[in-house]
Amino acid sequence: MIPLPDLLAIVGIAGVAALLVGAAGLLALVAARRASIMVQVVIVVLSTVLAVGAGTIAVANAMYLSEHDLLVTGWVVVVGGVVALGVGAVLGRILVGNTRRLREIARAVGDGQTVQPDGREGTEFAALAAELADASRRLADSRAEVARIDASRRELIAWISHDLRTPLAGLRAMAEALEDDMVDDPARYHAQMRVQVDRVSSMVDDLFELSRIQSGALALEMEQVSLFDLVSDAVAELLPLARSREVTIVESRAGDLTVTGDARELSRVVGNLLMNAIQHSPPGSRIEVTAEETGDEHVALSVTDAGGGIPEEDLAKVFRAGWRGTPSRSPSEAPADPIAAGAGLGLAIVQGIVAAHAGGVSVRNVPGGCRFDVTLPRVGAPA
Repeated sequence: MIPLPDLLAIVGIAGVAALLVGAAGLLALVAARRASIMVQVVIVVLSTVLAVGAGTIAVANAMYLSEHDLLVTGWVVVVGGVVALGVGAVLGRILVGNTRRLREIARAVGDGQTVQPDGREGTEFAALAAELADASRRLADSRAEVARIDASRRELIAWISHDLRTPLAGLRAMAEALEDDMVDDPARYHAQMRVQVDRVSSMVDDLFELSRIQSGALALEMEQVSLFDLVSDAVAELLPLARSREVTIVESRAGDLTVTGDARELSRVVGNLLMNAIQHSPPGSRIEVTAEETGDEHVALSVTDAGGGIPEEDLAKVFRAGWRGTPSRSPSEAPADPIAAGAGLGLAIVQGIVAAHAGGVSVRNVPGGCRFDVTLPRVGAPA
C-alpha cells in the first residue's frame, strides 16, 4: 500500500501536469472554435493523451526510475496516444458525416422538400434528424393550407366581384333611366333600387362578419339563451318567405333547452341555416327543425331540407367561404329574390360563430336532402 505522503505527491504532480496540458488544450479549442469538428475532436483527444502522458512521465521521473524504465514508459504513452488519435480521427469523420447529412436535411427543409430520416445517424443526431423531418412535414402541410386558403380567397374575391357587379349594374341602369326621364313608373324603379341596395348591404354585412370571425375579432356577449326562443324567432321571421316559395317549416323540440352564448350571433346561426334550407328546397317540400339534448351536456340543433342532397366529395367544402352548390342545389337567381342575394358566406359564418361558442357543426346527406347539425354546450357544462 502506498503511504499517504507518497500518494499525495503522486496526485499533486500528475494533477499539475494534467492541468497545464488541459489549459493549453482549452486555449487551442478556443482558437479553433470556428474550425471543423474534426480538428476540435483531434484537439480534445490530443489534450487528453498529452495530459495522461505528461502526468505519467512527471511521476515516473519524480520516482527516480531508471533511464530504461523511463524510456519504456514514454514509448507506452506514445503508442497509446497514436492509437487514441486514430480513434479520435475516425470519430471526427463520423461526426462530420452526420453534421453534413443534417446540413443536407436542413437545406432540403429550407427548399420546401419533405424529408425522411434514414437512420444512419447516432442517437442524438437521429433525434435531430427526426425533428427536422417532422418540421418539414408540418411546413409542407402549412404551405398546402396557405395555398388552399389563398386559392379560396381568390375564388371568393372573384365570386364577390361578380355578385356585386350584378346589382350595381342594375342600380346604375335604373339611376340613368330616372335621370333621363325615361321611366313611366318611377315608384317601381325606386322600389327595385331599394331591393338591390338591400342585397348589396346584406353581402357587405356578411363579408364584415366573416372578416371578424377569420381575424379573431368576433366579440361575444355571453348570456343564457333559450334555444326555443332562437328557433321560434328565426322561423317567425322567415316563415313568410318560406310560404312564398311553397315550403313548409316544421319545428320539433324537447323542452326548453338553454345554452350559454351570444343571442345575436346564435340567432344568425339559426337564420343562416334556415335561409340555406329554404334556398335549396323545392316547392311543396318541408324543412324540419329539431332541438334536443344529446346526453353529454350539449344541445343539438338540426335543420333538414329536401334539396336533393350534396355529392359526398363536396361535403367537406360546404363550410368553405364562397362555395356554391351543384346545379341541383343552386337556385335560379331572380332579380328580386332576397335569398339569392348571398355570396356563399352564410355557412362559413355559421361555422365560425359555432366554433367561437366551443361548439361544432356538421352536414350529412339524408334521404331526399341533407341535414345540418349544430352542437352547443348547455348551461353549466364544463368548458
